Amino acid sequence: MSVDAKLAELGLTLPAASAPAANYVSTVLQDGLLHVSGQIPFDAGGALIKGRLGEDTSIEQGQEAARRCALGVVAQVQAALGGFGRVERIIKLGVFVSSTPDFTDQPKVANGASDLMVALFGDAGKHARSAVGVAVLPLGVPVEVDAIIAVR
Repeated sequence: MSVDAKLAELGLTLPAASAPAANYVSTVLQDGLLHVSGQIPFDAGGALIKGRLGEDTSIEQGQEAARRCALGVVAQVQAALGGFGRVERIIKLGVFVSSTPDFTDQPKVANGASDLMVALFGDAGKHARSAVGVAVLPLGVPVEVDAIIAVR
C-alpha cells in the first residue's frame, strides 16, 4: 500500500510543507540522504500546538504533538522528492521534547513520531532515534522532530 493510501486509511491529511522560519532550508539532499530540518507541531486546523511535558502537557498530548511533527517531516519529504517512491528508508529521527527537569518519559513522547513512520513506511520506517529533553523549544511548542532519510 502506498504512503498516500496509508495516510488516507489513518484519516490523516498532509499539511503543506512549511517554509523555513530563518536563515536555513527545509531539506538538503546530499549523497543519497535527505536531511529534514526540525518540524514543529500544528493541529489538523493549522493551529500551533504549545505546551511543556511535566507541566501542562500529558504524555498522550506529547505523543500527538510528535505525530504532528512527523507529519510535517513527511510533508517535507513529499515536497523535496515529489512523492515517496524514492524513499528507501527512514534512517534517523531526532525528537526534542520540551520538558521539566523531573520529566523522564521523552522516549514515550517520541513514540508518537516513530509509530507514524512505521505505520506509513512499514519496515522502511524503522529507524534509529534520539529522544532528548530540552528546557524550551521555539514558539513554546512541546516537541520538534528532524529526520535523515535514505533516498534512491
